[in-house]
Amino acid sequence: MNIEFSNIPTLLVIAGSTAVGKTDFAVKLAKQYKTAIISADSRQFYKEMVIGTAPPTVEDKQAVPHYFVGNLSIFDYYSVSRFELDVLDLLPQLFEKNKVVIMTGGSGLYIDAVCYGIDNLPDPDMDIRKHVIEIYEKEGIEALRLRLKYLDPLFYENTDIANPKRLIKALEVSLQTGLTYSSFLTKIKKTRHFAIKKYCLTRPREELFLRINTRVDKMIEQGLLAEAVSLFPYKHLNALNTVGYKELFDYLEGKLSLEQAIEDIKTHTRRYAKRQMTWFKRDTSYIEIPLS
Repeated sequence: MNIEFSNIPTLLVIAGSTAVGKTDFAVKLAKQYKTAIISADSRQFYKEMVIGTAPPTVEDKQAVPHYFVGNLSIFDYYSVSRFELDVLDLLPQLFEKNKVVIMTGGSGLYIDAVCYGIDNLPDPDMDIRKHVIEIYEKEGIEALRLRLKYLDPLFYENTDIANPKRLIKALEVSLQTGLTYSSFLTKIKKTRHFAIKKYCLTRPREELFLRINTRVDKMIEQGLLAEAVSLFPYKHLNALNTVGYKELFDYLEGKLSLEQAIEDIKTHTRRYAKRQMTWFKRDTSYIEIPLS
């Protein structure tokens, strides 16, 4: 892949759904341009979650410098706004070595934070977060929807009400500040002192779904269940509210058979991939790169 660059430092974004092949593509590109990779996969940050997040291999990390992979613990508080600041702090150092830096991942919100900026939200009150999560665990997602519709009807009408993480975050902020979550979302793009080129990798749906199913089977063979067992005592942590772990936690609690848990991981991962592609397609600045 040959890309024309000016003398302006350039952030090269390689996005796409889970299992589409972002890591291999980004590593090859980084070798070509002799540069580093910033991960924008919000679950690859956590060092305890190795098998279930499909991070770059040891060989990949030896071949190309990687940042924001295994740099946090599941016990650490982290947020998209901190990711924005951390990446913006790192980029000038990387641009001193190379005018091109690659950022790759499937977490669209984290990519957008670096490219466009994110609204300044208050740090969470952990007691309020615990309270909202308890509501979700005891009463289900409909209880979150009803509360959000009352506290912030504008955000309720314009968000994905099937996404509990998004509902929990909105309720946290509303309860903590007494203001609506939507009042914090100014959507004012921030100025960046570097160029940005954005590419989105795609595959035919049937091929992508086959890759997802195959990868899940491989994760199970590599020991994903044992990893889930080791993390089970901490399943309440936000980092572990993740496809691949949640289903195995349900198995460990006797709610599902192992076979059903594995099938659910595949199903939920395919649904997640669809949501990712919907997110990236909304941004017309992406150039699609079909893979097959």
